[in-house]
Amino acid sequence: MDSSRTAQRAVFQFLRAEGRHASNIYRKIKEAYEEQCLARCTIFQGCKHYEAGRVHINDLPRPGHAHVETNSVTISAVDEIIRQNPRTTVREISVELSINKGTVHYLICKKLCYGKVCAKWVHKHLSENQKTARMGVCLTQEFLH
Repeated sequence: MDSSRTAQRAVFQFLRAEGRHASNIYRKIKEAYEEQCLARCTIFQGCKHYEAGRVHINDLPRPGHAHVETNSVTISAVDEIIRQNPRTTVREISVELSINKGTVHYLICKKLCYGKVCAKWVHKHLSENQKTARMGVCLTQEFLH
């Protein structure tokens, strides 16, 4: 049985259209959906909305920024911009790709693992060659002391 919010809203609108009371609707939905049932207060609010004339069972759009998919295309576009110009800023990338600055910063720091050093984006993780070279320097320094 489909336990999505939309399906349950359709059920309680149908039962409300039959003239059932909100508490009766809650009991019926609780029997059918068990643990996945909407909260009692949600069903009561839904009944109020239905009585006020709301006929849509889907969520209404909310104010604020729309969520931007951080898909592989966007990530690779950000990476390409940084590879072309390591001194580019988050704002410049944001304007070029028309996405939020916070999203760009998240992609750069968390997904691509870049950090800013001397106004230049660099990888936070060392390659195997860099690790070996650094280990060699540390060992030679240890013998000097």
